[in-house]
Amino acid sequence: MSQDIYSERPLFGGAITSTFPPRFQDVSDIRQVPDHQEAFVDPDRDESLIFELLELKHEVGDDGSATWFLQDLATEQDADGSMVIEQSGVVEAPGLCYRNTPAVVTTAVGQMSISKGRQGREAQNIVRVYVANLRLKEVNTDVLVTAYEPVHINPLSESASTVGAGLAVPAVQSGYMPVAEVFKLAVSSFKVNDWNLFGSVA
Repeated sequence: MSQDIYSERPLFGGAITSTFPPRFQDVSDIRQVPDHQEAFVDPDRDESLIFELLELKHEVGDDGSATWFLQDLATEQDADGSMVIEQSGVVEAPGLCYRNTPAVVTTAVGQMSISKGRQGREAQNIVRVYVANLRLKEVNTDVLVTAYEPVHINPLSESASTVGAGLAVPAVQSGYMPVAEVFKLAVSSFKVNDWNLFGSVA
């Protein structure tokens, strides 16, 4: 049974909130994070959770949009062996509504080999990546919620010194909520408190 507690966390100055365990620490306390991003990491497990606000990609259809972003992420991170494990259909989120238009949500889960920071391919870790795309069309925004869960840590990776090389210890075994559950909770509890965050709101 997971002993993880969780709490509502303010994002983007409190304009948005989401709920997830406090073991995920704010990365901006350690290094600079782009303005359109909020990033959280559990350094002991090398798991991370990232929230991004992007301009709506009109050319990407709703169906499979999370998969598109997952593949875009793999390209951006120069990943090897990227594969999609599962993807959801389009779901409306009535709780996330602007001017009576609910957000459209899709999710995808993939696995890929990626290196940390500036490390080369020889130090790639196998990582499971969870992506949710919340499409806030009325405010021309694609919200991405991405969670990273290491599956296998390369001995040459800088993560090996803190987490240990080899197969990652399952969260449940350590008494923590698994990343898949953290991800679901963060997405389902995602709430916009101030739509003015999106600038173009009339």
